[in-house]
Amino acid sequence: MQVADKISRIIEHLVPQGDWDEKMQVIIAREIHRRLAEFEAVDLRFRQKYGLSLEEFEQRGMVKEKGYSFEVERDHQEWDAAVDALQSLREDLHELER
Repeated sequence: MQVADKISRIIEHLVPQGDWDEKMQVIIAREIHRRLAEFEAVDLRFRQKYGLSLEEFEQRGMVKEKGYSFEVERDHQEWDAAVDALQSLREDLHELER
C-alpha cells in the first residue's frame, strides 16, 4: 500500500463526510484549535503568575522591575511568543472559515 493510500484511508476514518477539500479543512481547523488551546494555556499561566496581561506586563516594565532576572526574561519571551502565535492562529482560522 502506498503512502497516499494510507493517508487517504486514515483521513477517511478521521473525517468520513465531505470531499477532499472539506476533509482537509476540518483536519486543519482541529489542529489550529488544538494549538490555540495550548497557547491559551501558556497565556493564562503567565496572567495568573503575574496578575497582568502581557500588554500590562510590558507597559509596567516588569522585566526591569524584577531586575532582569533570567526567569522573568524567559517568561516574557515564552509569553510573547504564545500571544503572537495566538494572533496568527486566530487569523489562520478566520481565513480558513471564510
